[in-house]
Amino acid sequence: MSTPLLEINDLRVSVEDREILKGVNLTLQGGEVHAIMGRNGSGKSTLSYVLAGKAGYEVTGGTVHLKGRDLLAMSPDQRAVAGLFLAFQYPIEIPGVATMTFLKVALNAQRKARGEAELSTPDFIRVVREAAGELEIDTAMLKRALNVGFSGGEKKRAEILQMSLLKPSICVMDETDSGLDIDALKIVARGVNILRNPDRAMLVITHYQRLLNHIVPDKVHVFADGRIVKSGGKELALELEKQGYAGFDEPALDSATGLAS
Repeated sequence: MSTPLLEINDLRVSVEDREILKGVNLTLQGGEVHAIMGRNGSGKSTLSYVLAGKAGYEVTGGTVHLKGRDLLAMSPDQRAVAGLFLAFQYPIEIPGVATMTFLKVALNAQRKARGEAELSTPDFIRVVREAAGELEIDTAMLKRALNVGFSGGEKKRAEILQMSLLKPSICVMDETDSGLDIDALKIVARGVNILRNPDRAMLVITHYQRLLNHIVPDKVHVFADGRIVKSGGKELALELEKQGYAGFDEPALDSATGLAS
């Protein structure tokens, strides 16, 4: 079997001496979409922050490898260059910075770090227009300051466009459905589905099954008390929708074998 795109083994994380992640095991192969579901405080977002390298989270045990490389040894910018992308639950506004300017700087910074030539302005505009057209994004939005005055759906579409341009290997989507109405949800889900390919894996973190009606996962994992307590196919999300999370407060399961750890 080929090297997994993302491999997490017995990951343990503390915040201010309080253990939040208590031994997470998860493996994503190319082309896969995994969904993580769980109640508030279960550790879902903590996992996304640790993968991205956010400060304030102490890794006390375990390993994380991105395409065979030690992810935890990298700085946040090195993780981005290596192919990790985090879509935030609440994308921040950056007044005074045009969305097009932000995209160009981000794309060329990654290209430079990888030893690739930076794109000229005409080439960059062509690439952005092609990506925006495929994702059905109005290019007028790109002339505005990044996320300033954007609706929830516009903010998430801007992130999907970033994913398309940066071409990450691992996309971590932290509750990307927060604050979206059903029409915006469908547009974002369509963008995610367009970006699915054998060289990319996606980790979708969500509270609700409704997002998974549009982004159909290969595997679903239930988080409780900082660990994965059950893994299964897309039908597991439907089971959660019916019975809630109370029935999943049990010993953690290994995500690969389904056996109690």
